[in-house]
Amino acid sequence: MGSAWVYDDLPRRRNKNAVHHARGVISAVAMLSESLRLQRPDRGMVPAAWDRTDIVAFTNRMGHLTATGNLSAKRRLAFTRFVRRVLLRFRTLGLTGPGQLLEGMPVDFAIWPEDMPDEPEDTEAGRDLPDEVMRQLCASLDDLEAMSTRETRVATELLIDTGRRPDEIYTLALDCLQQDPDGSPVLVYDNHKAYRLGRRLPIGKETAATLRRQQQRVRDRYPTTDPARLKLLPRTKINPEGTHGLRDISTLHRAWVDWLPEFLIPVVVIEEGTQVTRLVPFDKKRIFPYAYRHCYAQRHADAGVAVDVLKELMDHRLITTTQGYYCVGAERRREAVDRVTALQFDRHGQRVWRTAKNLLDSEHVRRAIGEVATPYGVCREPSNVAAGGHACPLRFRCLGCEHFNTDVSYLPDLQAHLADLLRSRERLMSAFEADDWARAQAMPTEEEIRRLRRLIERVQTDLDDLTPEDRAQIEQAVTLVRRSRTVMLGMPRVGQPLPDVRPPRIQP
Repeated sequence: MGSAWVYDDLPRRRNKNAVHHARGVISAVAMLSESLRLQRPDRGMVPAAWDRTDIVAFTNRMGHLTATGNLSAKRRLAFTRFVRRVLLRFRTLGLTGPGQLLEGMPVDFAIWPEDMPDEPEDTEAGRDLPDEVMRQLCASLDDLEAMSTRETRVATELLIDTGRRPDEIYTLALDCLQQDPDGSPVLVYDNHKAYRLGRRLPIGKETAATLRRQQQRVRDRYPTTDPARLKLLPRTKINPEGTHGLRDISTLHRAWVDWLPEFLIPVVVIEEGTQVTRLVPFDKKRIFPYAYRHCYAQRHADAGVAVDVLKELMDHRLITTTQGYYCVGAERRREAVDRVTALQFDRHGQRVWRTAKNLLDSEHVRRAIGEVATPYGVCREPSNVAAGGHACPLRFRCLGCEHFNTDVSYLPDLQAHLADLLRSRERLMSAFEADDWARAQAMPTEEEIRRLRRLIERVQTDLDDLTPEDRAQIEQAVTLVRRSRTVMLGMPRVGQPLPDVRPPRIQP
């Protein structure tokens, strides 16, 4: 059965994972065949006799193999998906018709939605590395180059800076560095996992400089090879023309990490009823090439990048996948919410004091079920909350609504919105061609700008009045709250620069 599917599917795939994918599908079909052989008296040799009970037996067997540790939950899900897809394809290819290989295969011999196992928990999610570990790794990149090769060092730098999957970095073409129309550098790569080619990732100037240095090195090393065939990171052995990229740096990377001294990170512990900060060794097994992808996501989340933007940066199809890459514990989130709630303001810039203990205790619940995100605060109007933020006639004019509240965690959004309003006003007041009525409706009002400035000044003033210790705690709480904020209904802004979250290092 599997060979028929391979002959149909393989020619339509044009990437290096095609053979690996085909092998996985054949393995899944082989497990289905094995289940039929074990469960049926005819050993599964008569397709017309197959029925729904055989599918149930197959899914139960897969569940048993997972429960006994003989099959991972991730592989079980993948194999079940493969079987569902193959059975459907057999029918569209006409293989169940008269005189065909699977003549008479019943319609109910199929994987139904209720047969699919649950999505396994992503055991890699949230495995970012502490800042102290990243600083030590970046400071030791020269040692990595001395212990291995220049290509290994550059690959590690790109993994850290771009957050791409390792195989996406290993297969980069020499001309992977391009520019957007505004001159900003972008990395062009292939997402082999999702079969998405020619993806474009905005990168910083320092990362672009690293790419240019490597490009020149490769050109000097292979002067006679057509640049279109060259790889950015050519392997050093059995590669006379530079057309084969790195295979894997995991072994060299592991040797380097193990060679480095212990990574000590501060941990708060309780000793005799008192909180004490101790330096404890970090587990080096958690430092591997794919971990840099989690670090990339975490750095951007900490910098306040909206989850929908981060989804595009990570090149994920589903936003829930992106959210799994930076996890905030409920206890830490609640503590952070309680801190920022103490600096909450209404639309007039008046401080909203939470003196009642029961209100403060339930504030984290209301954030989840009793409010909806606005561009720069929250709305508590019941009908708008029930509609997920899509039932407000004053959309993007929250400063004129009594149901609007904001807090210190929205200060960057308020400042960005003010900058947008001022830019829009300048453009509309210039030689921008538009009818008077359209210009009047689009022009931000002086009252809106004045009220927004007053609100920002009020929030900033309260922050400035805090002691350095209290301010540091508030800033840490704001980082956690912004990281866990998963709804973004802000005014669309195209081409906004991303924050520079590239870890510092010593250039070679």
